[in-house]
Amino acid sequence: MSERIFYTKPSITELEVEYATDAARNGWGDKCYEYIVRFENAFKAHLGVEYAIATSSCTGALHMGMAALGIGPGDEVIMADTNWIATVSPVEHLGATPVFVDILPDTWCLDSEQVESAITPKTKAIVAVHLYGNLCDMDRLLEIGKRHGIPVIEDAAEAIGSQYHGKRAGSMGAFGSFSFHGTKTLTTGEGGMFVTNDAALYEKVLTLSNHGRARGQIKQFWPDVVGFKYKMSNIQAAIGCAQTERIDDLIRRKQEIMSLYREGLKAYSGIALNAQPEGTIIGAWMPTVVFAEHTGMTRERLQAAFQTANIDARVFFHPLSSLPMFEPRPANVNAYSIPLRAMNLPSYHDLTAVELERVCSVFSTL
Repeated sequence: MSERIFYTKPSITELEVEYATDAARNGWGDKCYEYIVRFENAFKAHLGVEYAIATSSCTGALHMGMAALGIGPGDEVIMADTNWIATVSPVEHLGATPVFVDILPDTWCLDSEQVESAITPKTKAIVAVHLYGNLCDMDRLLEIGKRHGIPVIEDAAEAIGSQYHGKRAGSMGAFGSFSFHGTKTLTTGEGGMFVTNDAALYEKVLTLSNHGRARGQIKQFWPDVVGFKYKMSNIQAAIGCAQTERIDDLIRRKQEIMSLYREGLKAYSGIALNAQPEGTIIGAWMPTVVFAEHTGMTRERLQAAFQTANIDARVFFHPLSSLPMFEPRPANVNAYSIPLRAMNLPSYHDLTAVELERVCSVFSTL
């Protein structure tokens, strides 16, 4: 049998090894934050934002940002029914109520019309998740948020490299959050980033991120509020520094792989890949195929075909409201229908032409 093709793996070069080794050997004492600060500065420069805080995960960045916005018991937070649970977990931890709305059939992101319909006096935030590197309609969502006085949060965990009318994903909302998990375009193994252009919000999150110790507090070991421990390590940040130096190449390769899939699969009818509306550039983190309903294709048939070919393929996210801890919302027809006939395709920096052809050839067996 042919060697297994994994759906994702990081691109690690000697530069990452060099920086991580230096951090492990020398990054202690008064140097314990050097790579962290350097990573934060490099990443916010890439995004074009004013402030950045490196975190242990995107979930942690969301948790602190939501807490700083005052989200808590009795509040409602609107988000797409399609996503990984990491986006809704902080809402639950803060005692607020998630309100799941449907996704659009092409971008698989928030349906802004349904967002507006879901707003109540209890709505405290809207979370725009840029799913698989696709982009939400940020102009519309920001307009809705502004009109109702509701902040729009960007979960850009999967959207490094995505641009909406010249603005990078994560740079447009009240705050943005990113993931640097080992599967992501830019990785630190585990890790994330909180970003914002709001100075007051940044100070609140900075305090929360350090166990509640305010930056201006002169008393040693004196927290002003109960905070969090969502710090990134210096060694992780060292890897992030190297990855950020390579970020243009990492993004370019993801987009190149997406283009190759579009070319390789164009002969097959009834298949849609990640949408890229006019004026946008998607980071193409996770190329995804969605079969039209009339084809009768099923997730299970796709999984079986890829398994036979010894290729990893990820299922499309299940609707959050279909999980046992939430109330089902089958009226979110796209969120419930699309995962039944969709699959994420392998996409990593070193994917070869032969491997990509092997992936595409699976579709001829269906």
